[in-house]
Amino acid sequence: MSNNPLQLCMLSGSFEYDSETSLTRFRDYIEDNHPVQSTLIIYQTENDDQSLEPLEDADVLLVFTRRLNTTGRELERLRAYCAQGKPIVGVRTASHAYQNWLAFDQEVLGGNYQGHYGSGQIARVEIEHGAEGHPILHGISNFDSYGSLYKNTPLVADTTLLLTGKTEEHTEPVAWTRLHRGGRVFYTSLGHQKDFAVEMFLRLLANAVFWAAGRL
Repeated sequence: MSNNPLQLCMLSGSFEYDSETSLTRFRDYIEDNHPVQSTLIIYQTENDDQSLEPLEDADVLLVFTRRLNTTGRELERLRAYCAQGKPIVGVRTASHAYQNWLAFDQEVLGGNYQGHYGSGQIARVEIEHGAEGHPILHGISNFDSYGSLYKNTPLVADTTLLLTGKTEEHTEPVAWTRLHRGGRVFYTSLGHQKDFAVEMFLRLLANAVFWAAGRL
């Protein structure tokens, strides 16, 4: 296991959820608590053409974008990273991260995004029975989430469910893992702005980054 700082590349481009502020908060959290060096690539609009060259040196890619219109060379860089089976962490709108590659959701993340339920209800996030010993859940207990539940049932068959979100009316998977071309993938549909103020959520994401990199 490497003793070098983990190289984390994060993509911010989910404007509805103010991903720039949220990922800046997460960057500060993970760098304060772990040996991590972060690169934060910030899209300003859906049509922004940001270079994804930093992916070439990344140990883990964290995606928090929404329906970006990226095409050509930069989209191919993302596809190439995934095709090599490299570690990926997806947050909330990563299930529809790039408008020109919506299959990223099922092909890579193992999800099945079909929209979301109404907002306004706090969801209770609970550890899935049997998943308690997973490294990503080390130090994690049940907590509340503040965004609307995403509809993801059923997941791709080879996923491992870690967390379920429950409201009075609905229950949905909200965090899972899988292997894509041999690489570790974690996705959570959580990620509302208020979630990034929850210690348990920040710890979950940090654990996921290190697990994906094979360091947890």
